[in-house]
Amino acid sequence: MIPTLELSEITQNIGRLFIGGIPGTELDDNTTKLIKNYHLGGIILFSRNIRDPLQLARLCKDLQMVSMEYRGFPLFLAIDQEGGRVARLKEPFSQFPGNAAIGENPNPEQSALHFASTTAREMSLVGLNMNMAPVLDVAQPNMDSHLVGRSFSHEPLLVTRLGEIVIDTMQQGGIMAVAKHFPGLGKSDLDPHLHLPYINATCEEMESIHLPPFAGAIEANVSGIMSSHAVYPALEPGIPATLSRKIMTDLLREKMCFDGLTISDDLEMGAIAEGRGLPEGAADAFEAGVDLLLICKSQSHLVNSIELIRDRLLRGDISFERLERSLERVTNYISRFLYPPKKISLKAVREYFTGKQA
Repeated sequence: MIPTLELSEITQNIGRLFIGGIPGTELDDNTTKLIKNYHLGGIILFSRNIRDPLQLARLCKDLQMVSMEYRGFPLFLAIDQEGGRVARLKEPFSQFPGNAAIGENPNPEQSALHFASTTAREMSLVGLNMNMAPVLDVAQPNMDSHLVGRSFSHEPLLVTRLGEIVIDTMQQGGIMAVAKHFPGLGKSDLDPHLHLPYINATCEEMESIHLPPFAGAIEANVSGIMSSHAVYPALEPGIPATLSRKIMTDLLREKMCFDGLTISDDLEMGAIAEGRGLPEGAADAFEAGVDLLLICKSQSHLVNSIELIRDRLLRGDISFERLERSLERVTNYISRFLYPPKKISLKAVREYFTGKQA
């Protein structure tokens, strides 16, 4: 069916598989054009985009209004709100100390529940619908500093249990949870924002330590699983997990039976951009089995990546069936979490956060 579509329709179908960033705190013309012309699937927001709850609610409202006008369905509106050192929502949003503090709490399960329920309520209130959390990496000795404080524990069972609680609670609150960084970054001694790490873990270590939390997330019906920009020689030598069909499809889809959304980590990170580069890295990730491709800053990189995937499809290097499978999953999660479209009440936002500060 898809090959009979017009070129613009094929381009827009591919655009639905991308989550991009925007430059400022208001909807800008270039972002509007991206949504209109490329049917962009979602937006991820960072500190540069957030001034206060009312401004954020207005921005989410404007983004969804443009999406409904030009695409006819809502956007994924995502954020990294792990708590602790990775929290884009600052005060007056509720602040939490992060996963390590949850894991070390005398009652870690109650602590995880409180974090997830409060975060889901406040995210939903301002119009966000996807949290790039929880981190399910199992802490290891000599773990790189960029992960310190972000892991629940060095105990796989505790990471699994707390991850399940956060996932279940957030999703009951209407927020899609995204478990990361598959198949586990806990043994990394480099920061993939800058370098390409090699995770020298045996297959036995992967099975007993790093994969169980993700298996638990799948059992908890997690909406998304984010790939790691690291090489796992025991699983596939020389190829980062994000670009590896053996990891993203053979292991995650077929062996672990995950049928939710697979999401790349930011493809502009050094681990990919300095190696495979963009737009090739995005196309390779899609071929490997990634459904949603994350490009957090450069909108020109995003457009170039959409067009390269389109060119590979038209040449026959990628099958249209591959595109259809991802579109089906995206449509399924839009139906489950974004319908009926949520009305964002600026009055409710004002009253909630005024009450918190009183």
